[in-house]
Amino acid sequence: MLDTRHAAAAMALVAALWAAPAAPARAQDLAVGSASVIGSLDPHFYNVGPNNAVAATLFDRMLESDAQARVHPGLLLSWSLPAPEVWEFRLRPGVRFHNGAEFTAEDIAFTIARLPTIVNSPGSFTTYTRAIQAVEVVDPLTVRIRTSGPYPNLLVDLARIVVLNRRTHEGATTEDFNAGRAAVGTGPYRLVEHRPGDRILMARNDSYWGDKPRWQRVDYRMVTNDAARTAALLAGDLDAIEQVPTSDIARLRRDPRVALSEVESLRNAFLVFDHSRDGPTPFVTDHEGRPLPRNPFKDRRVREALSLAIDRQAIVERVMEGSASASMQFVGRGVFGHVPDLAPPRPDPDAARRLLAEAGYPNGFRLALHTPNDRYPNDAKTSQAVGQMWTRIGVRTQVEAMPFTSFIGRAGRQEFSVWYASWGSSTGETSGPLRSTLATFDRARGLGAVNRGRYSNPEFDARLLAAMREMDAEKREQTLQEAMRFVMEDHPIVPLLLFRNVWAMRRGIAHTPRADELTRPQDFR
Repeated sequence: MLDTRHAAAAMALVAALWAAPAAPARAQDLAVGSASVIGSLDPHFYNVGPNNAVAATLFDRMLESDAQARVHPGLLLSWSLPAPEVWEFRLRPGVRFHNGAEFTAEDIAFTIARLPTIVNSPGSFTTYTRAIQAVEVVDPLTVRIRTSGPYPNLLVDLARIVVLNRRTHEGATTEDFNAGRAAVGTGPYRLVEHRPGDRILMARNDSYWGDKPRWQRVDYRMVTNDAARTAALLAGDLDAIEQVPTSDIARLRRDPRVALSEVESLRNAFLVFDHSRDGPTPFVTDHEGRPLPRNPFKDRRVREALSLAIDRQAIVERVMEGSASASMQFVGRGVFGHVPDLAPPRPDPDAARRLLAEAGYPNGFRLALHTPNDRYPNDAKTSQAVGQMWTRIGVRTQVEAMPFTSFIGRAGRQEFSVWYASWGSSTGETSGPLRSTLATFDRARGLGAVNRGRYSNPEFDARLLAAMREMDAEKREQTLQEAMRFVMEDHPIVPLLLFRNVWAMRRGIAHTPRADELTRPQDFR
């Protein structure tokens, strides 16, 4: 059961710190504006950027990644490979959780065992443990992990997993974390208060094992409205904001009160098709409003036609105002597994119409394109632009925009026919997005964790898994590139853009921008 006594004591201590007179310490306080709602404080509940950012503040991961997603030691201090399928890790000594519990190898074993038990996860972390067959606690500071054959990606996988304490968190539910009772980690900040949908208050962990946190108190606010976020920064209510609206970037560059921080992102935007139905799909009809007898997205020609209809560069210039680049794959230049010659196609409406006619839709059809309107930069605007381009080739498109909190649950239940999605390659290489979004959905194997369209291609799966087992780095990258090229020729999705991450902060604050887009208080100084 959850050990609430230690958690309650830790919470009382940091609450007292927060309530202390704040005026003399104002320079040590940081107010950050998040562009998204933080859906849960359970670091294993949902593998999504906003949740992961807060998790990386309150907790630590087994291994950490730097601003360019390169892996380095975390709670696991060093490692060796006694056999091709056996990894031995030495733990960082002297680390304690916020409630005083000592970090040991039992916590690594407990954490890995907990991931598959999470109920109703919209995006499971088990994709990062599918290769693990056994975990052996050798001694309090040594753990041995056995994989199902050679598995070179284990290090980048472990860099995605937050460590919990067996004694504190055994039996803890996601509700316990959200209520604050279980939000006890080893991270640089401690939880003071969680106001769901509004803000998360944190205080410095003065016993942190790593670099001393710079801020005494952190107010992590959820401000999903773009204009409100910028206004709060300019008014001095916030010290820093993430996901600067593209329409404000040029103006903020000229403002002497503000500094910007930016980097090419590992996140891309794409459109997902319903592959789960052979018969009618719910939001596609003929032009008279009658459901089509078969799902048009099961035909590769239709999928390719819809891709060819899109002018990606026009979206980059007119919608994203230059803060993105057109893409036809999941990662950008310089990322492991990027295919240099896999370029986005030039828009070709005539070819798109020919493909539709060949597929049996010479007059097109009607559809609803669903999209969030408060999660990603210009998500609804991008969908509107796509809808106009599709309408021009005879696929009359109505865009249905909604808050992300409503959108994501419906997408996960396969309620839509085609929708806007995004994935950030936080592992800093190609296999992460491929196995999570396009590998055949298999909960037991941890594959296709966010393959909400339920695309399935056994030959692609085989190519991807072969790449993930290849220990030679050069051969692994080549095999990953071949898998990427192969699957994109099938047009299972429509890749659109690679983002650029932009933060803004009041002058006098510096920031280290992260390609994985995480907004963490420890990156401001």
